[in-house]
Amino acid sequence: MPSGAAQSVTSAPDRARPHLSVCICTYKRPVLLRRLLEELEKQETGRDFDYSVVVADNDAARSAEALVGEFAERRPGRVTYCCEPQQNIALVRNRAIAHAGGDFIVFIDDDEFPVPTWLADLWRVCERFGVAGVLGPVRPHFDASPPGWLIKGRFCERPEFPTGTPLTWSQCRTGNVLFRRAILPAGEPPFREQFGTGGEDVDFFQRMTARGAKFVWCNEAVAYETVPPSRWTRRYALQRALLRGKNSLKIAEGRSLLLAKSILAVPLYGIVLPFSLLAGHHRFMKLSIKCCDHVGRLLAAVGLHPMDTRPM
Repeated sequence: MPSGAAQSVTSAPDRARPHLSVCICTYKRPVLLRRLLEELEKQETGRDFDYSVVVADNDAARSAEALVGEFAERRPGRVTYCCEPQQNIALVRNRAIAHAGGDFIVFIDDDEFPVPTWLADLWRVCERFGVAGVLGPVRPHFDASPPGWLIKGRFCERPEFPTGTPLTWSQCRTGNVLFRRAILPAGEPPFREQFGTGGEDVDFFQRMTARGAKFVWCNEAVAYETVPPSRWTRRYALQRALLRGKNSLKIAEGRSLLLAKSILAVPLYGIVLPFSLLAGHHRFMKLSIKCCDHVGRLLAAVGLHPMDTRPM
């Protein structure tokens, strides 16, 4: 077997049927990656389409290569392994797409795993509505019991919509998405390198919708995100908010308005935060996270970057 290549979780593609390339960007999460690859094997296609898998490793040491090779040896079909040595989420997404040969590109995170009808639901809704792409819900999965404030504040939950609901670019993300390869612009990378620590998906969907691409929701295409204990901490939540605020300034649209809102919001949160404790710790944390979003944005505006890497 050639270095960097492996066989896939599906039978050999029949190009008379649509082909879906499932892209996974990974970084040092072997246990979670294994779970995802095993769940992908269970996808129910109904022979309406074929699918293959691309694993793009963002570890220069190629730590995921052996796992992908082991998985491929146990299962028929084709999986492609590739490596993007530079730590940059936008570049590793581009690397995955460069190795994907499908008519449709599908992204799922390495800490997620889908229901058996996930791919079929995404593809059928895309065909039914004749749109550029489809997104589905990502719901939290805990392997142990998390702190009460995390659940009460619904910090790991994301908005969901009825199937077929049109989405704005700000509602789109890459954790659970299928889109047609044909929407990708020729001659330029799909994801922009300057969004290497996050926000690359928001920027991508903003540019695609500006070109006329339409995206809708499929509430049946569920993926579950494993939320480990390292993400149950207050520190993680606040660091992520600081980085999110910083990255929001890279989106050109509405920059001045965002800064104006943050200038007003930070002192207001400073006044309200102590009193929010009376409503419970979950309420205090919710406001603290919102405040850090604004603080991260203002610090970035003056050239200060308290968070330069994605918290793990």
